[in-house]
Parts: sequence; structure tokens; C-alpha cells
Amino acid sequence: MMDGSDDLWVFGYGSLMWRPGFPFVERRHAHLHGYRRALCVLSHVHRGTPENPGLVLGLDRGGRCHGVAFRVTRQEAESTVHYLREREQVTSVYLERHLPVRLDDGRAVTAIGYVADRRHEQYAGNLSFDQVLALVRQGRGISGANPDYVRSTHEHLLGMGVVDPLMQRLVEALDQEA
Repeated sequence: MMDGSDDLWVFGYGSLMWRPGFPFVERRHAHLHGYRRALCVLSHVHRGTPENPGLVLGLDRGGRCHGVAFRVTRQEAESTVHYLREREQVTSVYLERHLPVRLDDGRAVTAIGYVADRRHEQYAGNLSFDQVLALVRQGRGISGANPDYVRSTHEHLLGMGVVDPLMQRLVEALDQEA
């Protein structure tokens, strides 16, 4: 979680990349091995409801994930972790982990990150494209519409030079409806 300076690192792979919500002093592109970005979490709060769930990203086992690492000063670390737990752990669908992350400048740091809990009832696992699209279409929660979440994440990934084929296909399907 800390580097040599006792600062906190946070790894973002979804909305944290474009809406962190906490103060930071450094933002770096970063890679995480052993996990992949996946639309595998049924959203009951932020992008859906229990009756009409949306679908949001989680870190799932296997592969590699390109994301963003944020460095937070030691003085802001406690309040940042508190904020992240309130935001990410509303329904306890994520497991808070200290993850080995490689920054784009070659540094290796340990960052706090949120991994999808495969045992949680909101873990959706691998869904067909049609199932994913249906959930994204219907999702509306306290943080907004699920299609907006997908579009924003896709745009941010493209801005970092990352092409995610599933996100691309979803955005194309959503844009055909608009």
C-alpha cells in the first residue's frame, strides 16, 4: 500500500480512473498482472438497483489489467481509505487487497485495489454479450446511468491507448440505439 515515502497508492481500473474523488499528488498509468478488468459485478446501488441491476467492472482472476495508480500523501491516506471503503464497499461485493502494481515509469508499488468477490451474490461471472448489454441498458443508480459509466470508462481507456474489445462493442451497440 505504501511506497518508500509512506504514501498510499490506489489502483483504479474503472470509474476511479476518471472520477477518483480523493486528493492525490501523482497519477500514473499502471499495470496489474494476475487480474483482468471485467464487467462481472451486478450493481445494486451506483449503476442499478436490486430490482433492475446494472453491471459494473471488477478485477477478476487471470490476465493483466491496465489502469491508473494514484499516489496519496501519508497525511491524506486514512481519509482516502475511509472514502474508498464507503464508495466501493456499499454491498461488500469487492475484496480490498494490496496489489503489486507496475507504474509506467518502471517503479513497482503496492496499491490498494478492489477485487470482485466471486462468492458474493452480486458476482455475475462470465455473461454473454447480449446479457451484458441488457444489464448495461437497464442500469440506473445513485451514480447515474449504466451506459454513461461504460462510455466514460471506454473513453478514458482509449485516452490511455488501451483498446478493450468488449467495451468498444458495447459502446457501438449503445450508440446505435441513441
